[in-house]
Amino acid sequence: MTPEIQNRIDNLVKQNKIVVFMKGTKLMPQCGFSNNVVQILNTLGVPFETVDVLSDYDIRQGIKEYSNWPTIPQVYINGEFIGGSDIMIELYQKGELQQKVEVALAS
Repeated sequence: MTPEIQNRIDNLVKQNKIVVFMKGTKLMPQCGFSNNVVQILNTLGVPFETVDVLSDYDIRQGIKEYSNWPTIPQVYINGEFIGGSDIMIELYQKGELQQKVEVALAS
C-alpha cells in the first residue's frame, strides 16, 4: 500500500465517527454482506458514511492491508476497526454494537 492510500484511509477512518468500506453505497449496496451492515446501522438510526470499494481499486486493496482483514465490508467506529458483516450481526444481537455507537457519537 502506498503512503498516499494509507493517508486517504487514515483520513476517512479519523474524520467519520462511523465509516463502512463496502461494495456499493448505503443507498445501493452491491453485495449481501454490505447490505447486512447497512441495514443494521439504519436500524440503529445513526449517521454513518460509506466508501464504495468497487469504484476505487486502490482503496479496495489498501483497506485489506490497513486492517489486516481480508474481506469487505469493513466497519470502523470512532477510529477502531470493528469487523465485517458477521461480527456486526453478532455485536448487534448482543446489544454491544448499540453501546459502541452511543459512545462514539457522544465523543
